Amino acid sequence: MARSGGLRFGYKLMSETTGPRELVRNAQLAEEAGFDFVGLSDHYLPWLESHGHSPFAWSVLGAIAETTERVGIATGLTCPIIRYHPAIIAQAAATIGVMSEGRFTLALGAGERLNEHVVGYGWPPVHHRHGMLREAVEIMRGLWEGGLFSHSGEYYEVESARIYDLPEASVPIVIGVSGKKSATLAGELGTGIMAVEAEPSLIKDWKAAGGGDGARYLELSFAYARSEREGLELAHEYSRFGALGWEVLAELPGVKGFEGATKHIKPEDLKDSIPHGPDPEPYIEQIKKAIDAGFDHLVLMGVGPDQAGFIRFFEQTLAPEVRGLAQKGRAKAATKNKK
Repeated sequence: MARSGGLRFGYKLMSETTGPRELVRNAQLAEEAGFDFVGLSDHYLPWLESHGHSPFAWSVLGAIAETTERVGIATGLTCPIIRYHPAIIAQAAATIGVMSEGRFTLALGAGERLNEHVVGYGWPPVHHRHGMLREAVEIMRGLWEGGLFSHSGEYYEVESARIYDLPEASVPIVIGVSGKKSATLAGELGTGIMAVEAEPSLIKDWKAAGGGDGARYLELSFAYARSEREGLELAHEYSRFGALGWEVLAELPGVKGFEGATKHIKPEDLKDSIPHGPDPEPYIEQIKKAIDAGFDHLVLMGVGPDQAGFIRFFEQTLAPEVRGLAQKGRAKAATKNKK
């Protein structure tokens, strides 16, 4: 699923706002509605008190793998460097790869203090986290080769480990990127990328560092509702934390910190950044922008409790339009290549 070549649409399973059983059911609804894949966040704590949930992602992933048949499955994002040891994530990802019969993609990131502080190991600066992530990927790939594996590195030790249950093909890896350094890291490691801003420079930096064969994921936040006002209020209640930017998102230590940091953000502050309400045009324009920027795996997150309504909105209203955009884009590229 993580190979490039053709536009794909994913449905974001936001574990911070949804309980485990409902997450599994929503994944099934997304498959029935024609989404190409689902992506599940991997948190220990929610961003805001209003979110109210945060189940263990890997239990949910196993249930999704067992109760779906076609849809791809991805994390979004897993931090394999502090709260988890990379040897454990290598085993977990291999198991989901087997259970899903090759439908699983492991999307990784350097994490947020919000989730990683809970084990009491401190919060290293970003350049150390990038070094840890690089070493973690090397460990996971080594374990996925099969056989006995040991590692003694700058950050991690692995002693005589072996994963016995491996999928037929190695699990594809995607790395979350927010700037030049993380995009370069992903390119050097030969992984795909996942971003939250339709910024072409991220793809450019990734390709310059050796990327180009992997998938290019972009997460888009939507607030579908029966009216524009209702949608804007949903965006504020559930997604206002995103307005802080990743430099803040990665550093605040807990839910109370996010509540305090976002208390002065008003619904109107989000009206231009998050498509909202019943009119499909703003959503389509956001998707067009993502396609034009070069992203080929679009993860659509519908905020609020009415996930079934958002899934229907995609199936009945958005999908016919955006699938057509993908076809036009391929035809335009083919014509350009012939000239």
